[in-house]
Amino acid sequence: MKSRESLIRVHRFQVDEKRRTVVQIETMIADFDTKIADLEQQIDLEQKKSGIDDITHYAYPTFAKAAVVRRDNLQASKQELKQQLEEAKNDLAAAFSELKRMELLAEREQAKLQRSQMVREQSGIDEAALNLYRQDEFHR
Repeated sequence: MKSRESLIRVHRFQVDEKRRTVVQIETMIADFDTKIADLEQQIDLEQKKSGIDDITHYAYPTFAKAAVVRRDNLQASKQELKQQLEEAKNDLAAAFSELKRMELLAEREQAKLQRSQMVREQSGIDEAALNLYRQDEFHR
């Protein structure tokens, strides 16, 4: 029974770790979204200042070009994080499923122990009642 409790604790720890990983990746994606939006605003502002929105134009602002590259890199990283997030969610679901399986096994084992204890107690009560009955019959 103690080993099963230890396994359940280990599985709970694993589920918590996987949950933290999912939250961490989601936070990173949200940060990337914010940075991408900021870069897009900066790009728009630079394009409005220069009056040139064609990135291939020879006079396109250098700052805007650099911001476009950073934005594109962030978007690529965000896509990779989304894939990692999907994998992390799958890992979390599998770990949670395993935890629930272990908990159900522990509950069944506990219920089985309780039933066997009740049977032993009832057997003792039945035996005591039978002895009382026999003594009562003997004294008549």
